[in-house]
Amino acid sequence: MTNRKTVEISEEYGDLDLREMTAPCGLDCFNCPVYLANFNEEIRKQLALEIKKRGLDTDKVTCQGCRRENGICPLGGFMTEPCEVFKCVSSKDIESCADCDDFPCDYLQPYADKASEVPHNTKVYNLALIRKMGVEKWAQEKAKQVRDTYFNGKWNI
Repeated sequence: MTNRKTVEISEEYGDLDLREMTAPCGLDCFNCPVYLANFNEEIRKQLALEIKKRGLDTDKVTCQGCRRENGICPLGGFMTEPCEVFKCVSSKDIESCADCDDFPCDYLQPYADKASEVPHNTKVYNLALIRKMGVEKWAQEKAKQVRDTYFNGKWNI
């Protein structure tokens, strides 16, 4: 998937509200290719090829970020209501899972399914960094590195 290519946060994308563009689960919507395709023709073309492989309608796979989409991820292709994390955070009236007394919980369980395509297994690490650094500092200094390392780094002990 095109997640391996991220685009630097820049003026070209306007003034981003980094809190709003960080999903409650800790995913960095501002680095997501589905969001970036709104502004970058090369990413849009690559994404369209991937979407067709999944049998989804390429016209319907656009995203303005998790919070702006009310927790419904267009890549799911089957979602008709918000994800469980979005509903949980909304019901507790907190900004993210990092603010929750129950963090981490089963909603953040990592899965091998599609792990090479989407960064869902970075959520707990991102949330721990958000707790430690604050969302703006994490977004500006660490989020892109976490995503790039996830897709391109080599695991070593």
